[in-house]
This record gives sequence, structure tokens and C-alpha cells, in this order.
Amino acid sequence: MSDTLKRLAEVIESRKPANGGDPAVSYVARLFQKGDDAILKKIGEEATETVMAAKDARVDGDASKVLYECADLWFHSLIMLAQFDLTPQQVLDELARREGISGIEEKAGRKLALRDQDEQRKT
Repeated sequence: MSDTLKRLAEVIESRKPANGGDPAVSYVARLFQKGDDAILKKIGEEATETVMAAKDARVDGDASKVLYECADLWFHSLIMLAQFDLTPQQVLDELARREGISGIEEKAGRKLALRDQDEQRKT
């Protein structure tokens, strides 16, 4: 995993109130204190801003805002991962697992797995 992602994930983890993060001085600790909905809302905002920056870049050719907004989106996604006790390495492992599998094939496999889970619940 990228050293930057690893260091950032460690800082984010340290900002959890349970780990001593202080919502009075830390934006990340404040988000954790507010809970899942606040974190998810922020990701939605950042995703929208990323899309809008990409649309603007398509018109004006300046991709710098796309980079900036994507960094914000990744940052808030890392907070969400930490909220659910997941790590960036787990995301990278999942991407590696999917490597070489077509998107169509991977999606079909997920649908099959969900159908199997539904059938097991019914029995």
C-alpha cells in the first residue's frame, strides 16, 4: 500500500474519539462524533463536486480541480472506511482480487452470490 495512504489512515484512526481524537480541535474527530450519516453525506457532497469538476474540465481543459476534488473524495472515503473498521489495504486487496476479471463477469458473480445468500436465508 502507498506510504501516503497508510500514514493518512493511521492519522484518521487516531482521530476517532475512542482513540483520543478531540472533536473540539479535529475536523475528522468531529465527523466521527457526528456518526455514519454525517460521514456519508460528506462523501456524497465530495462525489458530486468531483463529478462537477470533471464536467468543467471537459469544457475548459483544466483538470487541476478534478485532482483537488478527487483527493477530497478519497480522504472522506478513508474516514468512512475507518468508521466501519476497514482499511485502505483491504480495498487494495479487493481490487487485486478483481484484477484480470472483466467488470461484467465480476458483477455477474456478485449477483450469483447474492442470490445464493437469499436462498440460504429462505431455508
